[in-house]
Amino acid sequence: MNFGLCRMDKGRLHLATVRDQESLWVLLQGRAQLGFGGRKVVVSRQSVFDSGPVALNFGAGEKVEVRSLAANTEWAVMRTGNRKMHGARLYRPKEVGLENRGAGLAQGACERLVRTIYDYNTRPDSAFVIGEVVNLPGRWSSYPPHHHAQPEIYHYRFTGQAGYGHAEVGDNVYKVRAGDTTVIPGGLDHAQVSAPGYGMYYLWVVRHLPGRPYKGFKVTPAYRWLLDARNQGWKPSRALFR
Repeated sequence: MNFGLCRMDKGRLHLATVRDQESLWVLLQGRAQLGFGGRKVVVSRQSVFDSGPVALNFGAGEKVEVRSLAANTEWAVMRTGNRKMHGARLYRPKEVGLENRGAGLAQGACERLVRTIYDYNTRPDSAFVIGEVVNLPGRWSSYPPHHHAQPEIYHYRFTGQAGYGHAEVGDNVYKVRAGDTTVIPGGLDHAQVSAPGYGMYYLWVVRHLPGRPYKGFKVTPAYRWLLDARNQGWKPSRALFR
């Protein structure tokens, strides 16, 4: 799958059609007019932290125009070979599934907001599964460590110019900042943590494998006990801090 960013000045028009690839455009910020399927629709997003997702998914050869209506419009763009998907579809915040994942587990250390834009059940003809995570300051996400056979991309943003986090890809750990992107090969564990004081956002995109679509992940056996709310893990005694 191809991943890139499209930054547009006010008034710029971009023809988004690709002859032989499915495309997926996710608005990160700004305001734009989309032309597709005989329609013209205005969309906007102030912040990936405070506003829900806006995404347009369309098939190979479908005519789509994107015109920026603001000076700082920015899109994340994914493309991949897929000729079976047809019919552009626009996703707005009210159509996106929300989940307060990790609530009540591990003393609250991995609670985060997961926005699933679409998955295999809601868009089976797409080559992608796509969503967003809003990571609370100092907390973990994609946790407990998990893996799946299909490859995945994470693209990051942070609150505050100094915001950062750490991303695990297998046994490797990377310091990530706003605008960074990680590629996660299939089969590797991946977990993330945000530095205290800073919110972390990441867009996640999974690419189905031929004959093996992504339908979920597997938690690494050594960490499955964390999924039991009755077992919150080690808690230090108050005497430790005296």
